[in-house]
Amino acid sequence: MSTQQAENEESAAAKSKRPSDSAFKQQRLPAWQPVLTARTVLPTFFVIGVLFIPIGVVLLHLSNTANELIIDYTKCRSSGGNTTCAEYLEAHPGGDCTCQVPFVLPSDFNGVVYMYYGLTNYYQNHRRYVKSRDDEQLLGHLSQTPSTDCAPFAYDPDSGKPIAPCGAIANSLFNDTLTLLQGGSEIKLLKTGIAWPSDKRVKFRNPEVTFNVSLEGLSSQCSWKIGLADLNMEMINVNPHTQYS
Repeated sequence: MSTQQAENEESAAAKSKRPSDSAFKQQRLPAWQPVLTARTVLPTFFVIGVLFIPIGVVLLHLSNTANELIIDYTKCRSSGGNTTCAEYLEAHPGGDCTCQVPFVLPSDFNGVVYMYYGLTNYYQNHRRYVKSRDDEQLLGHLSQTPSTDCAPFAYDPDSGKPIAPCGAIANSLFNDTLTLLQGGSEIKLLKTGIAWPSDKRVKFRNPEVTFNVSLEGLSSQCSWKIGLADLNMEMINVNPHTQYS
């Protein structure tokens, strides 16, 4: 009995999670803790502030030298009409509305010029919105069974076909067409090279075959006026496997 009891005690000691009785594990090493006083804190803050002043001056200079022009066309009136495009599209769902906004650059924009669009009341970081997509579809692996995260934008309510790409993110695709004109001539905008290399390598890929073949039996988003294969015919005609997202 004594031998068995000793073995049980040794087994219990081996399974114990108690740290060893060392100065390091028992936190008995000598330590130094500074005592913060106004005499030590204020000079420290002053020195750090002086060091960051030139950094702030450089950043302010770069910000002031950047040229930016913001044009709000929310209430732009349709060409040849007395209503705004927002009012026209609300009365004619699925219709087209064209409006023109004349503008003059306050100064020359030298170097590379980027054109962005902005949206208000658009909560793209909402948890349900961020999850509403099918990563396999975005990798080019199209199937007849979309991810459950895409609901309620997973199947076409009329035909019952699976939607590609599915989800709320694809359903809210920005579909305004922006064109720059100068003296009646269109200014060409570069539409390639705008995706991050990491996105093109890891997150997004086009199907291995052409869009028309890979999209057989699938439906586009109900809110889209044109199909996925027709979003950018210019790029598809150049290279069927080009990633233009």
